[in-house]
Formats: sequence, structure tokens, C-alpha cells
Amino acid sequence: MSQATKAGLEKIFMENWRREIQAAELYELSAKNEGDERRRDIFLKLANLEYKHAQMWAEKLEELGIDNTSLKKPTLDNDNMSQLSSAQILSNIESIETQNANWYASLRNIVDDEDVLRIIDEIDEDEKTHESLDDILHAQKKPVKHRLHSLWGEERWHRRASGGWVGDAIYGVNDGLGAIFGIIAGVAGFAHNDQTILISGFFGALASTLSMGAGAWLAAKSENELLDSELSHERREIQDDPEHELEELKLLYELKGLSPEESNRIATQVSKDPETFLTTMAQEELGIHEASQSNPWSSALFGSLSTLVGAIVPLVPFFFLHGLVAIVVAAAVSILAHFVVGALKSIITVRGWFVSGLEMTLVGIIVGVVSYGFGEIGSRLLGG
Repeated sequence: MSQATKAGLEKIFMENWRREIQAAELYELSAKNEGDERRRDIFLKLANLEYKHAQMWAEKLEELGIDNTSLKKPTLDNDNMSQLSSAQILSNIESIETQNANWYASLRNIVDDEDVLRIIDEIDEDEKTHESLDDILHAQKKPVKHRLHSLWGEERWHRRASGGWVGDAIYGVNDGLGAIFGIIAGVAGFAHNDQTILISGFFGALASTLSMGAGAWLAAKSENELLDSELSHERREIQDDPEHELEELKLLYELKGLSPEESNRIATQVSKDPETFLTTMAQEELGIHEASQSNPWSSALFGSLSTLVGAIVPLVPFFFLHGLVAIVVAAAVSILAHFVVGALKSIITVRGWFVSGLEMTLVGIIVGVVSYGFGEIGSRLLGG
């Protein structure tokens, strides 16, 4: 049974239907203004997806006895919209999609009807197809692409900014590779001795692995402690001044489009259970969800192992080759690895894989050249 009354559910379903229709019509407008046939087809598919979502809510309204033919579509100011550029229309879509994502997240605290939650889950899954829009944005300005990537990628699904364990792994490989490549380049410039290079690189890899693991563990633990502190502070506020927190929740629901009466009724219902009240306030006011906390041990594991993997790469040639050949092969392998790692970073960023890989490659070359140069200088100074 839903926490909302029949009248409240009617308003909620009507608002859901209106939001989906509005998004669908914006996608249709984007398709109408799009000259490229392939991109136009994608916009139309997304419009149909939004219409499908709207139909779900129309059917829920029908279950409440509302005649679907009486539903009035929101109207767009077509004269004004026709003057907007494609980037500006996409910006409007972004704004609406962001509001809709937040709206549906809030509904999970308002209703507990399994069928309604199932529809929201289905919509969430469907919305992931919006990532396909990345293919049509290459010709758009970077700020628009960046915003849409945030909307339909990382932010929409509440993934950690680092990309979760993927981020821990990629950045671990990055750190291990960069640090050990710099060490062996500097030692090679100073000593020109395979054994010295290998031993220095090995202990450098060991130190980097342990340091990264400990750092990842402490970072995740500190982040969790900060979230716990926020929750503890919110709990105290609820205990010390529940009326104030209740008023805040009412206003938050009003900002989401509910009437003052409905906001008051729902907020009052939520506040009756202290834990539900805390969970709701944490999500609505602080943006803290159940998935916000990370596992320090998994962060340490992925961070340390990936660092070890990255650190071993520059050392491998010295197990099979010797002298200048080993140094040259190690440099070539390391530079190639830098490009691969940079390209993989595009998984958790909004940059293109080639640009990201090239940037990482240039960084690796600079690190190697500078480290080798200082090694040579140190060798000559001490040798002199």
C-alpha cells in the first residue's frame, strides 16, 4: 500500500506523465532541427522511449479512474524553441532530464507501491540508453558534451567520481607505471647497471604498491567517516529540533512540485519513523544514498594490485635483456603502456580515448626524459 492517498497518487502520476511527455517533445524538436539522418533517428528513438514511459503513467492513472483522453499535454513555445541552436535545445533536455532523475529518486521515499517502484526501476534502466547520445555529440561544443556525459553517465547512476573499483584500478596502474618508469629512467641515467636498475625498480614497485593500498584504504575510510559524521549530525538535528527538520522536508517536497498540503501530509508520514526520516533527509538534503559509502578493503585491494601491475611493466624487459637494449625496450614498452592507460582513463572521464592516451604518453615521455637527464647529471657530478 502506498504512503500517498489516491488523490496524492493521482497528482504524482499526472506529474510523472507530464514530465515524460515534455522530454519526448523536446527530443522530437531536436530531431526536427537535426540535419544528419543518423542522429535524427537516435533522437526519435529517445522520444519514443519517453513516450513509452509516459504511457506507463497514463495506465496507472487509468487504474485510478482517470480517462487518458482527458490528459492535457504540456505545450512548448515552438516560436521561441525554433530560434534556439541544437546545443541550446540539448541544454534544455539536460535540465529536464536532471530534474526528472531527482524527481524519481525522491518518489522512492514517497511511495512504497511495488508496481510503482517497478516502473521507476524500468525507467532507470531505459534511461541508460541515453549514453548512445555520446555518438551524436562529436560535432557539438565540448561544454555540452561534458554536461550530457555527466547527466547520462556518471551522475545519473550515482557512481563514484573515480569510477568505483574501475577508477581505483586505472589510477593505480597509472601511478605504478609513472612512478617506476621515472625511477628506472633516473637510475639508468645514473648507474647504467642492469642489476641496480632492477633492484631499484623492484623496491620502488613494492613501496608504491604498499603506499597506494594504504592510501586508498585511508581515503575510502575517511570518506565513509565523513558520511557517517554527516548522518550523525543530521540525526542530532532531528532529535534536537524535529519541527525544523520536518519543515525542511516539506519545503523540499514543495520544490519538487507537490502542493503544500500534499508535502505536509507526506513529510509528516515520513517523520513518524525516525530511521525513515533520517534516511529521507540524508537523501533529500545531503544527497547521501545507501550506495554512497565505499568499501575501504576493496579500494585498497584494487589500488595496490593495479599499482603493482603498472609498476612491473617497465621492469619486465630487464628480466630478459641487458644493457642499452633493455633500457630502450623498457622505454618503448612503458611509453606504449602509458598510451593504453591513458586511453582506458576515458572510461571514467568525458575525454576521447585517443586524446587521453596521447596526453598520458607525453607525460610519460617527459617523466622519462627528465628523470634520465637528472640521473646523467648526477652521475657526472659525482663521478667528477
